[in-house]
Amino acid sequence: MTTTNPNAIRKIVIVGGGSAGWISAAMLSHYFQKGAHQEGNCQVELIESEEIGTIGVGESTIPPFLQLIASLGLDEREFIQATQASFKLGIRFEDWKTKGDHYYHPFGAIGGPIGPHEFYQCWLRAKANGHPSNLQDFAPGTAMADQWKFMLPFMAQRTLISGAAYALHIDARLVAKFLREFAEARGVTRTEGIVTEVVTRADGGVAKVILKDGREVEGDLFIDCSGFRALLIGKTLETPYIDWSDMLLCDRAVVVQTQNVGDPHPFTVSAAEDAGWRWRIPLQHRAGNGYVFCSKYLSDDEARATLVKNLQGEALMNPMFIPFKTGMRQQLWNKNVVAVGLSGGFIEPLESTALHLIYRGMDFLLRFFPDRDCDPALAAEYNRRMTADYEEIRDFIVLHYCTSQRRDTPFWKAVGEAPIPESLKERIALFKAHGALREGVDQMFRNPSWQSVMEGMGVRPRRYQQLVDTVPYEVIAQTLDQSAPMLASQVAGLPSHGEFLAKQCPAPPPETVVAPFKTVA
Repeated sequence: MTTTNPNAIRKIVIVGGGSAGWISAAMLSHYFQKGAHQEGNCQVELIESEEIGTIGVGESTIPPFLQLIASLGLDEREFIQATQASFKLGIRFEDWKTKGDHYYHPFGAIGGPIGPHEFYQCWLRAKANGHPSNLQDFAPGTAMADQWKFMLPFMAQRTLISGAAYALHIDARLVAKFLREFAEARGVTRTEGIVTEVVTRADGGVAKVILKDGREVEGDLFIDCSGFRALLIGKTLETPYIDWSDMLLCDRAVVVQTQNVGDPHPFTVSAAEDAGWRWRIPLQHRAGNGYVFCSKYLSDDEARATLVKNLQGEALMNPMFIPFKTGMRQQLWNKNVVAVGLSGGFIEPLESTALHLIYRGMDFLLRFFPDRDCDPALAAEYNRRMTADYEEIRDFIVLHYCTSQRRDTPFWKAVGEAPIPESLKERIALFKAHGALREGVDQMFRNPSWQSVMEGMGVRPRRYQQLVDTVPYEVIAQTLDQSAPMLASQVAGLPSHGEFLAKQCPAPPPETVVAPFKTVA
């Protein structure tokens, strides 16, 4: 291979498969594997073993995940069919504020600007004047989700439905399989084997890995996708782990797959339980179910019993347990190792961010792609941006807990006493003042997300922003009075989510149902 840069990276080694490994491989192959002799090309090799089970609970996504599909030039319909996917308009939260209460966190817009002013501020003024509406009356994502209806927003132009956004419920194992085929077709080499030894360079970086059968794999840049084992970033480089388990108390999950019963709903269910929360994620032909809990307040037997009691449909596997520690590496990029996925950090999947963090990790790596010297300035900026992502997600997840009014069990009493990050305290204080929200570059959760959760959990600003008074109140009231019933009427005419899937992108029934991962001790 010839290159204009003699110090260019010539070999990238990905240690570990699963969603993290194959998303990484697919993204790298899209850039580097155009042709064997292309200028600036490099080899990509992924090492994984079928003996080591992967954790496949990442079955729910957020809208930015669709950027991955688009960036790879994939056909979205084909991807949906190949991964047994269904559509996701948001999350339905049950029993979080108080028992018996529920609300939606929808994707996409809520209402539209009234004059120069944000819809939310106008709605606050209307509420101050006694208007009877609810915020979610104006969210097309919520309106569709609550009626189990669906339409692609771009297929509903010139209607209020076009303001919605969507993500996918996917089979994580099928995503890995799909992207493996994509990556291998573009030159990625898959090596079957177990890494038993890591050899470091004089500067402390990784030189090569040695497999169980004695084979050696050298590389210039290593992507650690070895999951919670963190073979490179943790065991070899001993990169410290920042523990957030004092703020997020759950440390364990039990999961199981079930047959679908009836049409799949176009949203993820997150139901608060006595010692954590329970999810349900319906795909086209099965559903994923889990209970994230705090082992200090609930035994495995009790967690399994609670999950099984609430299942809809026949279980397709024995319940499996996953222990975890919430937090992240102090550096996700250390020397010539970049941690992607669980090796870099873990935040409970309450807002379905795990797969997105994998995509973001690789997206930022491609933005700050190094030479073989792995300039520390590039690594520092990468770490700053990824840390901001992790902390934003952490704060958003903590928001659901710290605003809960539940104190009915020892777990929820402990939640009420848990520390709150200073950054979140500032966000909440700013919001409570006049409904203002702090926005940064590339943030995942935009204003409608924070507004939906705040309102759903009973946190409302003390007053609206004064400038909204420049709009005649009659204009605001008329807009609200007209748009809510108009949206409801438009949604009523849509096909059900199940009907839309059956017509537009039906997935063939799976040949066999495989447990998504092996038991983790």
